[in-house]
Amino acid sequence: MRVALVTGATAGIGAATAEALQSAGYRVAANFANRPDMAQAFTARTSIPAFGWNVADHAACAAGVARVESQLGPVEVLVNNAGITRDAMLHKMSVAQWREVLDVNLGGCFNMCRAVIEGMRERRFGRIVTMGSVNGLSGQAGQTNYAATKAGLIGFTKSLALEGASRGITANVIAPGYTSTDMVSAIDAQVMAHILAGIPAGRLALPEEIARCVVFLVADASGFINGATLSVNGAKYMA
Repeated sequence: MRVALVTGATAGIGAATAEALQSAGYRVAANFANRPDMAQAFTARTSIPAFGWNVADHAACAAGVARVESQLGPVEVLVNNAGITRDAMLHKMSVAQWREVLDVNLGGCFNMCRAVIEGMRERRFGRIVTMGSVNGLSGQAGQTNYAATKAGLIGFTKSLALEGASRGITANVIAPGYTSTDMVSAIDAQVMAHILAGIPAGRLALPEEIARCVVFLVADASGFINGATLSVNGAKYMA
């Protein structure tokens, strides 16, 4: 039974992904950074163990992966799902808003991949899936920080795919469109109406629809899909 580690996994897309992987037969570890009460409720509901650390902290990632592996076994599947927004127009964006988003969204991906990549190379198997965003492909006003990180994850993943392919390691990005999560539900109603008007499917994605794509990409049988970006956005943006 392969071990899968999902970051930001106790709510939204991360929670749906952790549960989908569990249903597919993986031994799953769920990472969280905040809200230990939510993590406890998630574990009580799913029996998936939750491990707390901030993916922006390099040392904490290394220690967290070591804890997961000591309890569950070597991490063979990593899903980089943790991410934050600190939206503002660039002319009003603070240095703190810029750096925090880069540290979590982009730095967190590096920290987590760095913590598992050597083991994957030694075992000659690994599956890494990273959550991008439609806004990393299309851009979005008020999200220069967020869009920059999500676009950066694509370049990171393509490079990692080239490095890992000969060792049986795949690295791919899923770029969801607007999805029914707590983050999206916080959007102003007027703005949401405008967003929905721009989605040909006429609705938000369900977290389970994104999770299904993760299960597909991490499967042993998906080893020839590498360095790809899978858009799941209801035809909102096609490139």
